[in-house]
Amino acid sequence: MEERQISKAVIKRLPRYYRYLGEILNSGVERISSGELSNKMQVTASQIRQDLNNFGGFGQQGYGYNVKYLHDEIGKILGVNRIHPMIIIGGGNFGHALANYDFEKDGFVTKAIFDVRPELDGTAIRGIPVMMMDQLEDFIAREPVEIAVLTLPKSRVVEVAHRLTRCGIKAFWNFAHLDLDVPEDVVVENVHLSDSLMQLSYRISNYEEEQR
Repeated sequence: MEERQISKAVIKRLPRYYRYLGEILNSGVERISSGELSNKMQVTASQIRQDLNNFGGFGQQGYGYNVKYLHDEIGKILGVNRIHPMIIIGGGNFGHALANYDFEKDGFVTKAIFDVRPELDGTAIRGIPVMMMDQLEDFIAREPVEIAVLTLPKSRVVEVAHRLTRCGIKAFWNFAHLDLDVPEDVVVENVHLSDSLMQLSYRISNYEEEQR
């Protein structure tokens, strides 16, 4: 089934299914019903069945879902059953924090961090080497890189993104406060942390209104 036929809302829920099923699997549970999964995820059982039916269903009537099988299958759909080599552009506070996060458990392996500050050259964050931006093209030419994580100021992100696309990078995880305009064959996930905070603010404000 082509990805364009699956709604963005369903795709957004898939990582939650994967995460919750992983927790359930680690607790020793072998099978689960859509109702039980619904209670844990705060998503209706009907919605869960509809979401999973987009990819074949995976359940058996009267049995529910085999937790390990469903977890593995959603992992395949998300592509986390294979290695995704990444580089981080920007070794500042946020880039440093991302480098310290264990993305490897889901197949996202950070190969290098790139920055412009000479004092960082030759250092490492959690064993990941920090290199200079003038080494970028040579590194990509000799190392497989699938994803570039952008944690640099928005004044530089467009220039750097164009530079990376010329090197053949087809996927960006963009934390700069600017939505990237890239060729159609390049995938971008723009992350605006302030948007999430404003959504939280909205929910707080509406809760306070409801209590009055």
